[in-house]
This record gives sequence, C-alpha cells and structure tokens, in this order.
Amino acid sequence: MVAVPVALIVLISVVDILSPTSVHLGPLLVVAPALTASFGGPVMTGAIGALAVVAQVLIAFLHGGIGTMNHQVQIITLLVVSAFVVAFCYLRERHERQLSEVRSVSEVAQHVILRPLPHRIGSLRIASMYLAAAAEARIGGDLYAAARTVGGTRLIIGDVRGKGLASVSDAAVLLCAFREASHRHSSLPDLADHLEASVCRNLAELSETNFDAAECFVTAAIVEIPDTESVVRVVNCGHPPPLLLRGDRVLTLGPEQPGAPLGLGELGVDAHLPATFAFEPGDILLLYTDGIIEGRDRTGTFYPLAERLCRWAGGDPAAIVARIEKDLLDHVGGHLEDDAAAIAIERRPAGPAAG
Repeated sequence: MVAVPVALIVLISVVDILSPTSVHLGPLLVVAPALTASFGGPVMTGAIGALAVVAQVLIAFLHGGIGTMNHQVQIITLLVVSAFVVAFCYLRERHERQLSEVRSVSEVAQHVILRPLPHRIGSLRIASMYLAAAAEARIGGDLYAAARTVGGTRLIIGDVRGKGLASVSDAAVLLCAFREASHRHSSLPDLADHLEASVCRNLAELSETNFDAAECFVTAAIVEIPDTESVVRVVNCGHPPPLLLRGDRVLTLGPEQPGAPLGLGELGVDAHLPATFAFEPGDILLLYTDGIIEGRDRTGTFYPLAERLCRWAGGDPAAIVARIEKDLLDHVGGHLEDDAAAIAIERRPAGPAAG
C-alpha cells in the first residue's frame, strides 16, 4: 500500500519536471499524504507528506528556483495540508483506540452478565444466539440463562424494556436471581414470584437516582423441562410465546392466560400460572425475543419466523440457530432495529448418562 503514494510522488514529480515551466503539477502531490491517511497512521502519513514536500522543493529548484513566489506558495500549501492530514490521522487513531478499549470492556461485562449456555444439559441439546442492534459498545437488551436442577432443567429468556442504567441493572439482577432461585424454589410459580420481587426491588432502588427506572420492565418466558416427563412447563410474562418444531410442523405454545411483564408488581397464586405442553424426544423448542419477529425488510414485512422454521425441519439446534441468524440478517438487510436472541432446545432420548 505504501508503494502507491510513493509511486504517485515519483510520477507527478517526473512529469512536472519534464513539462514546460508554465505547467504546474506540483499541487497534485497532496494526493499522496491524503491517500496514505486512508490506511496508515500519523507517522506513516507524516513520512509520505515530508517526501511530497521534498519532491515539491526539487521541482521548484529545477523550474527556476525556490525564491519564486509561485513555488513558495505551493511548498507552504503542501506543508499546511500535510500537517492537517497528519493531525486528522492522529485524532482518528486515538479515537479508534479509545473505542476499542470501551468495546473490550463492554464485551467482557456482557459475557459476565450473559454467560454462554452449555451445548448439552442432561438429555437436552442447546444452541443459542445473540445479535446486538448496534455496533457501538453497549450492554443491556436481551438476556437468557439455563440452570440444571434436581430432576430437570430451567431456562429463562427475556427482554428488558427501558434504557440507561436501569435496563443494564435489571438484566444483571434478573439473571443472578434466576441462577440462584432456580435451585431453591420447587415450583415454577414460586420462581416467577421471586424474580418479580427481585426486579421490583431493583427498580425501587434505582428510581431514587435514575428517572429511567420508571419506564423499565422485563418481558420473560420461564421454562421448566422435567427429566422424567415428556412435557415442558412455561410461565409467560408478557413475552412472545415459544415455538415447538415437531417433524415438519410448528406449534405455538401460547398460554391461555399470559402474565404481566416482570417489574409491574404482579404477585400471588394466579399471577404466574404455568402452561404445560407436550415435549417429546426429537422435538425442538425455540425461545426467542421480539427483536427477531419484529425485524422488517425494505417493504416493512416482519420476519416470518414460524414459516422459516418449517423449512428447517430435521436440523439440530445449532444448525437451526445458525440459519435463523443468517436468514434474519438477510431479511433486514444486515441491520437490526432491536437486539435479537434465541435458544433452541432439543429433547433427546434419555440415556443412562443423562443428568
């Protein structure tokens, strides 16, 4: 790449020297440092700029001397423009370095909050995906987790509504509460009540210092899959219903009475009623956030998740999640308006080593 601006300096200088004195090609030398700035840092750009100035001085010397006003103006102009380009490179490099550090810290924090799911839990095979809506460093948005309990597996997928510190805090609080409470509460409604109380306490604390806390709540689907029963129990807290891929059919596991999102103070026996559905060996359960189904193409058409899922019958969880990710990005033209997350769970025939 460095050879290109150097070759331009040589070419422009030779042509200018061989041209009549009335032809001035020296001002074109500014192209060399400007081009170098597109791929090089301030040191490299400065070196190419200095080389261009030397070439301009040589042209001036061979075309009547440096003392002429015309050549002096050209040399000074090239020096000033090269200095501006070098300063721009320095500021750009410093900004990129700062942004890289912020993204690195954000990525570490995101992995601490949103731990990768295991590929296998008991007799279940699991695959997950998370797509951020923006390339800038940030934490928050969608969440998911899984916990192995005595006699089964519990999972949660959710979407924090709100912005700022409250949304990040809610995601962290909810995931920590789920990982701990999944092992202490015997029933799914009790677990959901505990999560509701945790989110409400966190919002109450944040509301004293953060005005955005009043806008926050969490939609979530809390799932329990027993080892000894071919069923799945779902507590839906205002979240998009799970989909079940059975053969080439896709079933929507919608509850008769969906609950309110977490953080709205809904507690009690009837607040988080679980719905039970058949979940047999070979079935694949898909949990997802609305960032997937609300993805739009150029015509404004929403992403048809259930329709697409029918085409991918026979695939394993990892293959299905990979296809969803690629197909969704193709549908929206490579840019999502909201975070998107999904978990695919396949029940395998229980073996002696399961659990």
